[in-house]
Amino acid sequence: MAGNIKRMIDAIIEKRSRGNQTIRLTTKTKFILKGLDPDRFNATSPDDPAVMEKVRAIGAELGISV
Repeated sequence: MAGNIKRMIDAIIEKRSRGNQTIRLTTKTKFILKGLDPDRFNATSPDDPAVMEKVRAIGAELGISV
C-alpha cells in the first residue's frame, strides 16, 4: 500500500507538535537533517522498507512510536 511513509511522518510530526507550529517546523527540520525531506513524500509514494525503518528510528529518537 503506497503512502505509508507519508502517514508515518505526518503522525510523528502531529504527535510531537500537538498543534504548535514552531514545534511542527523544528520536527520537519530534524527529519531533513536526518536525510528525509517530509515534503518529498506524498500519498502515492512507494513504500520502501529501508526508508520506513529510518522513519521509525527517527520517531523512536524523538520518543514517538509509529
